[in-house]
Amino acid sequence: MIEFEVVKKDQRTGARVGRLKTPHGIVETPAFMPVATQAAVKTMSPTDLEEIGIQIIVSNTYHLHLRPGEETIRELGGLHSFMSWNHSILTDSGGFQVHSLADLRKVNEEGVEFKSHLDGSIVKLTPEKVLDIQNALGSDIAMVLDEPSPYPTTEREAQSSLTLTLKWAEISREYHQKMGFDMAIFGIVQGSVFLPLREISARKLMEMDFDGYALGGLALGEPKVVRDRILKEIIPLLPEEKPRYVMGIGTPEDIITSVLHGADLFDCVLPTRNARTGTVFTKSGKLVIKNSIYSKDPKPIDPNCNCYTCRNFKRAYIRHLFHSGEILAPRLATYHSLFFFNELMSNIRKAILKGNLLEWSQNFLEQYQRGERESLKEISPKAGGTDEE
Repeated sequence: MIEFEVVKKDQRTGARVGRLKTPHGIVETPAFMPVATQAAVKTMSPTDLEEIGIQIIVSNTYHLHLRPGEETIRELGGLHSFMSWNHSILTDSGGFQVHSLADLRKVNEEGVEFKSHLDGSIVKLTPEKVLDIQNALGSDIAMVLDEPSPYPTTEREAQSSLTLTLKWAEISREYHQKMGFDMAIFGIVQGSVFLPLREISARKLMEMDFDGYALGGLALGEPKVVRDRILKEIIPLLPEEKPRYVMGIGTPEDIITSVLHGADLFDCVLPTRNARTGTVFTKSGKLVIKNSIYSKDPKPIDPNCNCYTCRNFKRAYIRHLFHSGEILAPRLATYHSLFFFNELMSNIRKAILKGNLLEWSQNFLEQYQRGERESLKEISPKAGGTDEE
């Protein structure tokens, strides 16, 4: 299934460099996993992802079950063959849809019943069914079915969701062992913003002895100070010898905070979704390339970036593409933002190995946040504002 080795731990923080070995290759951690919900990272080809240096992606069980269906994918050689991706794949369980499709579902002890967002047909997901689907897909790492709590929520409601999540986790663990699936399986720590519930969740999941552990139900609107406290207190509770995955975390600040506490894996739609609408990440903060201030700007998106987009294209040209509705615009922007995130993780690993992560993080964040403040000044009304063409 998988093997995980901690290569080096930072002496002053909980950060660590690791090697996660799956049937489809080595993942150097900490690592960012682009989201390929429907077996594609939007606007990117597998070759693009390989050029950038992506080692692992995340696909979604719920969406692939609906379309084209896991049996179709199995017949065509599994998800890796289906999408021509020869590297590692982690599949989410569909548990987030329990949260995001609240108006279309019913939850009980057996699982979740959805109305498909595509055609209204009834879809039933149980802990066992979710693993069956992921086995048919040929995932390297499978997530168990869980129920994230919405934010805000009461402690009583969070306790109820956690009880159900832990029951599903136990069913999943037993079913996984019974069926002898080849894929690894990760448990998911829930409990909303209530630290005692998070601690209970972590300890009970560890008793079940999963192959890895995820921290879910974050970045759903909770205050950053609350999220940071959960990251600080819960990540170090998880086993050191197994991979730790923080789900849905996507800002550079949150990633660095999580790494400092010992997290290994991250995923988020932020770099790709923002890029498709013209907001890209740079070492000097986010940049809204569609703004009028860039209409004659000859510089690349990030003068300090060596990605394909920045080596070849000017801000003015990319802005023109967006305003012309050209498909190339989101493609170039997405390529750059994914390169930025992959390079961020590479630099984090290098800093841990060199023993200067705290200094590197401070310097990076100072430049990044200073650039964010300067960008706000650039798009003020005096600077020309934003275009609404």
